[in-house]
Amino acid sequence: MKNEKPVYKRVLLKLSGEAISAGKDGILNFNYIEEIASVIKKCINEGVQIGIIVGAGNIWRGRSGGDMDRIKADHMGMIATCINAVAVQETLIRCGVDAVVMTAVEMKAFAEPFVRDKAIQALDSGKVVIFGAGLGIPCVSTDTAAVVRAKEIGADIVLMAKNIDAIYTADPRKDPSAQKISEITYKEILARGLAAMDSTATSFAMENNLPIHVFGLDKSENIYNVIMGAKMGTVVKGE
Repeated sequence: MKNEKPVYKRVLLKLSGEAISAGKDGILNFNYIEEIASVIKKCINEGVQIGIIVGAGNIWRGRSGGDMDRIKADHMGMIATCINAVAVQETLIRCGVDAVVMTAVEMKAFAEPFVRDKAIQALDSGKVVIFGAGLGIPCVSTDTAAVVRAKEIGADIVLMAKNIDAIYTADPRKDPSAQKISEITYKEILARGLAAMDSTATSFAMENNLPIHVFGLDKSENIYNVIMGAKMGTVVKGE
């Protein structure tokens, strides 16, 4: 069941690169991104403030660099997130949603530098704020960037929209006996070594009492449904 009104005022939405490629290898699926933008517009019209972090798995992952220097490979990943961020921004604007990209690494020709107070002002004015380049440092995932930015902007929750519909006891693509988990604590994720998200992100969320909702982006409408209180995916929180 969904509520008539949103259950959150301000959210940080993490979109995985694979999710926005919608099955296309290394290619942005603009038709699907437009669907996502339309749903985000629907949420904005309900009075919800939305910050977004986009992953870059559809383009590049630091660990894809083989024998490359890991730091340089991660720098490439940061740039890839900015490509995705600009793509999402442009699509939102075409759908009638004001959006700004703020990056942790300065690239003023394409985006604004991230400044916390300016990001909050933009959210308060009804703009969607898209955070690019992660946290601007290597060896840190965009999952970690998502929870840190969520804390910085005072988000009520982190919404992890992934290419899998929940957290499972094992990888359901490899283990047919894997069971879906509807609720779990940060401590359980860490203790059981579940590959739900980066362990650094889980630890940060636990230390800052920041709830996380993991759900699938197989349907763009899931974003709206979760914000309206629908029971799906997995909720991660404290005891």
